[in-house]
Amino acid sequence: QVQMVASGGGSVQAGGSLRLSCEAFGLTFDHYAVGWYRQAPGKEREAVAAAILTRPVTRYADSVKGRFTISRDGATVYLQMNSLKPEDTAMYYCAAGAAGWSQLFAEGSYNIWGQGTQVTVTS
Repeated sequence: QVQMVASGGGSVQAGGSLRLSCEAFGLTFDHYAVGWYRQAPGKEREAVAAAILTRPVTRYADSVKGRFTISRDGATVYLQMNSLKPEDTAMYYCAAGAAGWSQLFAEGSYNIWGQGTQVTVTS
């Protein structure tokens, strides 16, 4: 069974750090692009980071550039989040799909989604 399990969320003060993990079962990231998305209450889901890890090709949203880093260790993909801000508060999701470099932020490119992990940043 193909699935992705996200973890690592929590509550942190502004300026702090968290590392989200997304472990894959039944698939290898060698054949997929990986994305991290987030959705805050009342807002649409948005892409924050994505990568084709075998090249490597990465893309970050302007709002997180320089603060977030996507990486991989075997069957687990990480999102290191530093200098967190209250506006980073959201449910974070990992996703995998056959996205090319120009489609890394196209949500429709991803067909395998993790269950989400909540990140709360307090001021």
